Amino acid sequence: MKATVYNQYGLPDVLQLQEVVKPEPKENEVLVRIKATAVNSGDVRLRKADPFAVRLIFGLFKPKIGILGSVFSGEVENVGNQVKRFKIGDQVFGHTDMSFGAYAEYLCISEEGTLATKPATISHHEAAVIPFGGVTALHFIKKARIRENQKVLIVGASGAVGSAAVQLAKSYGAIVTAVCSTANMDLVKSIGADNVIDYTKEDFTQNGEIYDLIFDAVNTVSVSRSLKSLTKNGIMILSAAEMLEMLQGFWFSMTSKRKILTGVISHSTRDILFLKELIERGVYKPVLDRIYTLEQIVEAHAYVEKGHKKGNIAISI
Repeated sequence: MKATVYNQYGLPDVLQLQEVVKPEPKENEVLVRIKATAVNSGDVRLRKADPFAVRLIFGLFKPKIGILGSVFSGEVENVGNQVKRFKIGDQVFGHTDMSFGAYAEYLCISEEGTLATKPATISHHEAAVIPFGGVTALHFIKKARIRENQKVLIVGASGAVGSAAVQLAKSYGAIVTAVCSTANMDLVKSIGADNVIDYTKEDFTQNGEIYDLIFDAVNTVSVSRSLKSLTKNGIMILSAAEMLEMLQGFWFSMTSKRKILTGVISHSTRDILFLKELIERGVYKPVLDRIYTLEQIVEAHAYVEKGHKKGNIAISI
């Protein structure tokens, strides 16, 4: 099968299209013919080994994982003899968790993994991007226990996680203010934002507004400066935090009534089933910026790395 392989950390051109052995499903696995995957910020970080701590987990001098890609949508081509939840021909989507491997034509995954049948109302490209931005945003929003009429500020509202967070917060009945650039104001309004702040013209920490929750989806705001825009018992979510922000969050949570949520997220079938239900009800829609082919994966990584994408970047396989 065709797959995008990388054997060293570095620039996008370390990704090479190669022929590799097609996997065979174990007795509890399904073999998925992948129709679409995505390029996420996590793929870019792992490719670059940035931050350096990536190397401590995924290989100090060269990557242990040969094929990136953590999300996918496709069709079940074969099943192990103990598989009960899925059958050949099922349209499915999911997340590979920490095993990656979705930059390829085929993937084996346990039927107990983060896997569900695809919503019939959306394309494979749209389905493939849900388990990253959607599940990340949902993880933190559930931990924050957002309630109806709470004032929520979302920084980086036009990105993969941010656009999901806007829609999910609205589904819980929150009053959402989105922070984005001028070019993305119409986009975030179209997905439900009640108010929009153009960060090129206004600093939300200086306008006197107070929020019950601040969700920083892109790690671009100062934690200490943002805290004055939180209510006394407010919550700040740092979904893209690195070690420094995590330590700051821990300190501020320990020394004040405000709570800061960060850390590694978990994936589960329950979460993507919840998102699937929202999609089928018309409450949530994944945002697609561009679609590349697997042969254009280097170009796709370069585009994502610029940091200006709207929503998600899908890869057609």
